[in-house]
Amino acid sequence: MKVLIVDDDALIREGLKILLEIEEDFLVVGTASNGQEAFDMCRKEKPDLVLMDIRMPVMDGVLGTKLIKSHFKDIKVVILTTFKDDEYIKEALKSGAEGYILKNQSADSIIESLRAVNKGNIVLEREVAHALSAMLKEGKKPAPEHLDISQRELGILKLVGEGLSNREIAERLNLSEGTTRNYVTGLLEKLGFRDRTQLAIFYIRNCE
Repeated sequence: MKVLIVDDDALIREGLKILLEIEEDFLVVGTASNGQEAFDMCRKEKPDLVLMDIRMPVMDGVLGTKLIKSHFKDIKVVILTTFKDDEYIKEALKSGAEGYILKNQSADSIIESLRAVNKGNIVLEREVAHALSAMLKEGKKPAPEHLDISQRELGILKLVGEGLSNREIAERLNLSEGTTRNYVTGLLEKLGFRDRTQLAIFYIRNCE
């Protein structure tokens, strides 16, 4: 896996580079200190994955992610930051980031998160997932006209994002648990997702 490391702290860049290059399946193809440099490096090196900080001079990680994803659909971006601010989380996910993890995680946890994203999963650190659920509970009304899903499916989609189980959704909407399970399965199949986290992020990106 070819990785580009983006952080405005040189010590963190070098530390992450050493950490990843110990692993046989990682190749660090470069480092950058802001989102603009990251975009320029992506044009040159074509990494598989960008490990991106949020707060940086010149261009922050959110704008850097948006720029990279708008030009290179196949390059995955994982946010690695100390900040779990709700706006950062929401804007990073809307911009196309496949992961949002915190720097207080262990080295092993960070490495496994990158491997999971490279396999096509979306990775959110636990505190970030909780923040995402809270945001959805306070969420705005969806705008479904551009989506090929029903109002009922949209309602279930939002409740999945809030972290409710099938049983809890069934009770909230006065449905049977089996019917609810069928709706969730249908949404996963229709939208091409693997799990409920991806449904929540889809809601964030498309229904607010």
